[in-house]
Amino acid sequence: MEDNITDRPRIGLALGGGSARGWAHIGVIKALAEMDIEPDLVAGTSVGAIVGAIYGLDALSGFEGWVLRMTRRDIIGYMDVGFSSGGFFEGKRLVRTFQDHFGDPQFDDLRLPFGAVATELDTGLEVWLREGSVAHAVRASISLPGIFTPAYQRGRWLVDGGLVNPVPVSLCRAMGAERVIAVSLNGDLLGRHFRRAGSQVAQVGAGGQRADPNWVERLAAGIREHAPWLIMPPVPYIGSGHMEPSPGLLQVTANSLNIMQDRITRSRMAGDPPDLLISPRLAQIGLLEFDRAAEAIAEGEASVRRVAPALKDLFEA
Repeated sequence: MEDNITDRPRIGLALGGGSARGWAHIGVIKALAEMDIEPDLVAGTSVGAIVGAIYGLDALSGFEGWVLRMTRRDIIGYMDVGFSSGGFFEGKRLVRTFQDHFGDPQFDDLRLPFGAVATELDTGLEVWLREGSVAHAVRASISLPGIFTPAYQRGRWLVDGGLVNPVPVSLCRAMGAERVIAVSLNGDLLGRHFRRAGSQVAQVGAGGQRADPNWVERLAAGIREHAPWLIMPPVPYIGSGHMEPSPGLLQVTANSLNIMQDRITRSRMAGDPPDLLISPRLAQIGLLEFDRAAEAIAEGEASVRRVAPALKDLFEA
């Protein structure tokens, strides 16, 4: 914004879940800053909680450099297998990595109010995490069912907040936001087409970009020793007069989560809409393609530019 108005409304930024697509949040925050829009508080679900916490630590620039350097080998290195504990991966290495870089900050150490959303596994209740260890709150919020094991905190098992509140507009309002800017990462995921060649699947996004068809297979190869059944060739399905390879386990999990989060997001926003919704176009980026940060960040910036007139109107009203 060109004019800084000291009595402007209190801004809340709701950062939605979306796994690897979440690096787009970095681009959104950068583009908002270029328009002199600085949120007064942040709420995040899943990967939105990661970026929101880093932003609260005033470490977003260094974090951006780190994710831009991330390779597939690095990603596999962070995945500690934990099939006996309710998920593919334990997530302990991710927490240790966070603490190695930032120590063990508490919510009170952040430069602005921050909240993370998780879900209580036994009851399905939405849980707002606003005190204690930031690293452990983030770990709970990112616990994608079937992917990461649940997090045990204060006598309860917590899983990903996207099960109940994929874009935490309501938490922003509860924290005192007068204007809420929401970022949804799942708006264009459904209805995509898939090209198949033999047993490999290549995703084609809205922009016509072709994702690496071997990404799921490469990740599965990293856990070959522990779960060989994950990388068995897909069972052919005979239908409509031709052979069709069945989708892999991780693909089924990813697409099911996409469907669920899209439907829940639509329902929640119908009852509690944000003042402005930003929707990066990220269909070409898969659930676990964290090495495609440059694309996601660039699209996050572009998505803010697309709504720049609405942003200006929002703060002039």
